[in-house]
Amino acid sequence: MVESCTPTGCGPRAPLTPEQERVLRDHGTERPGSSPLNDEKRAGIYHCAGCGSVLFSSDTKYESGSGWPSFFAPVEGGVETTRDISHGMIRTEVHCANCKGHLGHVFPDGPPPTGERYCMNGLALDFHPAETL
Repeated sequence: MVESCTPTGCGPRAPLTPEQERVLRDHGTERPGSSPLNDEKRAGIYHCAGCGSVLFSSDTKYESGSGWPSFFAPVEGGVETTRDISHGMIRTEVHCANCKGHLGHVFPDGPPPTGERYCMNGLALDFHPAETL
């Protein structure tokens, strides 16, 4: 276990897997359709797998058909964005506001009310069902 801090305090967390390290720390991407969170339908909260900070609520999750867990809005203050010009594209990268871990990208083709699609790597997220909160 490693010590990590979130907006609600510090505590022990399991170490990241090599795949999570690649996504969160090296700006990697998981294969589309590979995350079990794609099919997650329970109410709950999505936390950063790197530090435990609250990022998204299941209330904003939707099926985008992209192959990655998608949300139309983050929890206020949970994420930050930067311009990403890698791979010959101009995109908006999304990262954890607390630990700066790479989460995915946001696109302007989402549903109302925001019109945004936060396309996240499931490996970067840790889902906590409402019944365990």
